Amino acid sequence: MASSNLFVASVVVLFWSSTVLGQTSHSPVKYPLVVSTWPFLEAVRAAWRAVDDGSSAVDAVVDGCSACEELRCDGTVGPGGSPDENGETTIDALLMNGTTMEVGAVAAMRYVKDGIRAAKLVMDYTQHTLLVGEQASAFSISMGLAGPMNLSSPESIRKWVEWRANSCQPNFRKNVIHANSCGPYHPHGDASKVVGNSMDVNTDFNILEVPMPNSNQINRYNHDTISMAAGHIAVGTSTNGATFKVPGRVGDGPIVGSSAYADDEVGACGATGDGDIMMRFLPCYQVVESMRSGMDPKRAANDAISRIARKYPNFVGAVIALDKNGVHAGACHGWTFQYSVRSPSMEDVEVFTVLP
Repeated sequence: MASSNLFVASVVVLFWSSTVLGQTSHSPVKYPLVVSTWPFLEAVRAAWRAVDDGSSAVDAVVDGCSACEELRCDGTVGPGGSPDENGETTIDALLMNGTTMEVGAVAAMRYVKDGIRAAKLVMDYTQHTLLVGEQASAFSISMGLAGPMNLSSPESIRKWVEWRANSCQPNFRKNVIHANSCGPYHPHGDASKVVGNSMDVNTDFNILEVPMPNSNQINRYNHDTISMAAGHIAVGTSTNGATFKVPGRVGDGPIVGSSAYADDEVGACGATGDGDIMMRFLPCYQVVESMRSGMDPKRAANDAISRIARKYPNFVGAVIALDKNGVHAGACHGWTFQYSVRSPSMEDVEVFTVLP
């Protein structure tokens, strides 16, 4: 059994004086810097237009993430992708204001396609940080977002049907008993419950044991979130999660400090990769705190990734780090990583490559 689809992408926008272009210092300029994990060019362009038009940091993040949701970046952002075991698409999203440290987030949200706008509603109109499930949907609709609607697409349904035809493999179950590869599943060691519920006593059953980590199953097309940071300073994420996840699964996308983090006194971070592993380490919080302690962005990024790799040498992931002066860097493990940058000195978005 191998895992599939756990990915986070990041966009970061800085409104302060910034040193731009890469991982070494350059002459500071009084303009914003936009950075995104992966070549999500249209998302970066949307965020850039927003900051260029004078929008706030938070609004620029929303515009950039919304562009990815509408475009269904890599099939794992926005509606129409990453079906769970039941064939349903759900949305996770986060928005953080690094000046006030306010956060709004939604997780496992059904029936509403606008994840980042829902997160903004949580930030703007509640004293809470995170709303989940159908109640997040009900709140978002009550505050004016479109819904309820079916978040599936012909592509996501086709993917799910093919997965079912392949005996529901790969999936995220472990240490369970099943009579059929597509379930129902019961805890290993509780065969009596299986017999009582769904099996004849003479029926053979199979055991799904702990899988060996398989980084070959994790890539940018099956583990994806857009995470964005803007201004003085805001960050945001949006994702439709892991393909064929156990229904109700929430990854690192809406978890502050994991997929993204920002503090205008220090800088910002965005992360991408195996969210179920990475969220155990809060890598973006670690990056920002390392920069607060004096590390440059490159060292801070490498340090956060190495902490995970020491415990999970087969994990796949990456982070981007930006300090408050606009110096940016990336670090990765298990794959070749790319991130996108737009600065005033560039005619268009440029893509940087980071090797493991």
